[in-house]
Amino acid sequence: MSDQESNITIAALYQFADLGEGCDRHRSLREPVYDFMVERDIKGTLLIAHEGVNGTVAGTSDAIADLLAFLRNDALFAGKLDDLEVKFAHAEAQPFLRLKVRLKKEIVTMGAFPFLRDDDQPDLRVIDPTEVVGTYVEPEDWNALIDDPDVTLIDTRNEYEVAVGTFKKADGQKAIDPQTDTFREFPQYVDDHLDPAQHTKVAMFCTGGIRCEKATAYLKQRGFENVYHLKGGILKYLETIKANDSRWEGECYVFDRRVTVDHNLQPGSYRMCYACGRPVGEADVQHEHYAKGVSCPTCFDEYTDEQRARFAERQKQMELAKAREDVGK
Repeated sequence: MSDQESNITIAALYQFADLGEGCDRHRSLREPVYDFMVERDIKGTLLIAHEGVNGTVAGTSDAIADLLAFLRNDALFAGKLDDLEVKFAHAEAQPFLRLKVRLKKEIVTMGAFPFLRDDDQPDLRVIDPTEVVGTYVEPEDWNALIDDPDVTLIDTRNEYEVAVGTFKKADGQKAIDPQTDTFREFPQYVDDHLDPAQHTKVAMFCTGGIRCEKATAYLKQRGFENVYHLKGGILKYLETIKANDSRWEGECYVFDRRVTVDHNLQPGSYRMCYACGRPVGEADVQHEHYAKGVSCPTCFDEYTDEQRARFAERQKQMELAKAREDVGK
């Protein structure tokens, strides 16, 4: 599918910037941003916090261009989002059902962690990538970096994302999977498994780059010196690097109804389990514990019989509503 044949532009965007924590100024941004997007029929999710913005949204190419110009240039943001990081993809249909503009404490949730102040007293604070961050690596330079035998390559995403696809080195060794369920668990993984004296070069990556902003900042503040991250994340790498030259293996999980994308950023082979939100492949669909909208092999034991019965009724009502909608067309 060429860009010309695509009706919808999908934009994954973020930027860390001080939008006004002291007076909660960022709270005043939600309504005008929401209204701006509604007027242009843009759907998806945009998060706003005092530390910046983050989201994935979709609409016509003109609508998305308008939104990006608004975020970068409007007086509301006082020019603080002019370095907005954006990755584009295209689809024939809108991948989101609705629009959500949400106020959050963090645009990517890592939480607060203890650090020692100059007076050696403990201090809880949130990681701030505007203070310190790892070294950005362009997609064109990523292969050479991760093929360095002295580099420890870490996938900062959650376990179900890693299972769909990840990077591998030239020797076939895959990136380390921290096996986290949420990004909040990543700092504990670092503290338990990484050592600045042993891991002298660390390279990390994530879907669009935002989680690595905080992940690299955390390592830097824990004493790691040579810390690198893939600029623009996996999506920018897939957009930039030809498949024949790629170190990427598998598909990439995305947070919309496409579920995964292939190396050409086209919808992949996975579907979503609407009980737990994890991606499921064809083998999972054939498993005895898979039931559409009810469970998959991964989450089957996470729910009670009562919960699965409730999910089954919900799925039934959704299918009945869809059938009525189709009849009415």
